[in-house]
Amino acid sequence: MGRPMAGHLLAAGHELAVWARRPESAAPLAAAGARLCATPAELARSCEVVISVVTASADVEALALGPDGLIEGFAPGGIHVDMSTIAPGSARKLAARYAQKGIGWLDAPVSGGELGARDATLAIMAGGEADVLARVRPLLACLGKTVVHIGPAGAGQVAKACNQMIMVNAIQACAEAMRLAGAHGVDLHKVREALLGGSAGSRVLDVMGDRMAHRDFAAGIQSRLHHKDFAILMEEARQLGAPLPVAAQTWQQLNALMALGGGRDDTASLLRVLEPGQSPGSV
Repeated sequence: MGRPMAGHLLAAGHELAVWARRPESAAPLAAAGARLCATPAELARSCEVVISVVTASADVEALALGPDGLIEGFAPGGIHVDMSTIAPGSARKLAARYAQKGIGWLDAPVSGGELGARDATLAIMAGGEADVLARVRPLLACLGKTVVHIGPAGAGQVAKACNQMIMVNAIQACAEAMRLAGAHGVDLHKVREALLGGSAGSRVLDVMGDRMAHRDFAAGIQSRLHHKDFAILMEEARQLGAPLPVAAQTWQQLNALMALGGGRDDTASLLRVLEPGQSPGSV
């Protein structure tokens, strides 16, 4: 997702420097005029604002605090905007470490996936200080259609956890509906068409129901990423003592999908977990 997002910033006329764990992934941006940096620290020395989009909490912490990390390069007044999906506690930890050095922090996870990144239509959920958000809002406007300030550091990640819970639970519900329809031998395409016209209609049913009906499980978003997100969600529920019974069931289905070897398939492949004859490695 980071490559099209960086491209939007270039297209808007911003001076751009980039660092990537895999240098080849940044090559198209360099060809478009971005300057490549050898380390995160060098990147931070070159920029007023650094925007990151990586996978997990440990990745963001290593990027920020590891050897040659961003914190080593930022001047006071610099800002790190992390748009990854990580644990709220990790976001709060990073905000506190940066604050000790006079560096701003914003956790600003997004919803909309790769299509939203390409079309600059992402929904952005921001956690951090209001004045920090005000400084970077023109940059975020290049990347998404909505920016909502949820609250202090970590609040953006809480909102993203809620987003993922609703969305993936809906994918699981869609899979169960398609499995029931399939068990009756009726046309899944017709069932989806009918449901879209009623109160069950949703973007999840539209997109994921279509993939299930066509049995197109090529990754839109790899299911391992939603599995990672639900690991965050369920750990938050454990720490808070918050009962999330539906999410817990979906979490088990995601676990089963990982055991079946479907981690790099689209999350629509939750349908396969419900089908008879599945065994680890068979997806």
